[in-house]
Amino acid sequence: MDMQIALPVIGIVAAAAVTFYAVSFSEIREKSFRELDESESENGGYKPTPSSRERRARRQANKNSKP
Repeated sequence: MDMQIALPVIGIVAAAAVTFYAVSFSEIREKSFRELDESESENGGYKPTPSSRERRARRQANKNSKP
């Protein structure tokens, strides 16, 4: 008789735990996206570092422009 009561209770507790973690992780993700948007607006947007091809082209241009 105890197993008939314990099994649904364990299922409910497991569902509550899964829901809690899902909600927590989604809130953390939303917070980090919000912080990312705020930091982009403060820094003038996302500026990736130049690729190696762009750096090499810039160095070559600088080298050619020097007398």
